[in-house]
This record gives sequence, structure tokens and C-alpha cells, in this order.
Amino acid sequence: MKNTLTEQIEGLLEKYTELLVGEATDEHIEKVKSWVIYNHIAKSMPPLAKHWNSSYPDGKENILQVIKEIKELNEQNRLKKK
Repeated sequence: MKNTLTEQIEGLLEKYTELLVGEATDEHIEKVKSWVIYNHIAKSMPPLAKHWNSSYPDGKENILQVIKEIKELNEQNRLKKK
């Protein structure tokens, strides 16, 4: 059984995903979660992100693709709301 904090954070992530990209599918939630974690690490510990990027070039390419997709979905979502 999940604890309350985990459930609350998952709910927060689900709502954030919905507001950010327009719908909170499982796939979108996982992509947003990866994007949020990577962004936070890249901003708070750039040397760690740089090390990870060089250690896992395929991971770097994957996260760049996720970032691009989230940006596009966010732009489409904002245009729908106008």
C-alpha cells in the first residue's frame, strides 16, 4: 500500500501533467516525471547532469526527445486554450 505522501505527489504530478500538456495519460505522466527530474538535476547539479550525459549518450538523446515533445504538447495545449 502506498503512503499518503506518495499518493499526494502522484496526484500533483498528474494535475501538473494535465495543465502542462493537456491530458494526463500514463505515458505523458512518465515523460513529465523524467523531464522534471532531469531539469531539476541539470539546474541544481550541472556537473552531475554533464557526467550523466557523457556516460549515457543514448539517455541524453532520449531526454532531449522527451523535452522536445513536452514543449510541443505544451504549445499545442496553450493554443487550444486561447
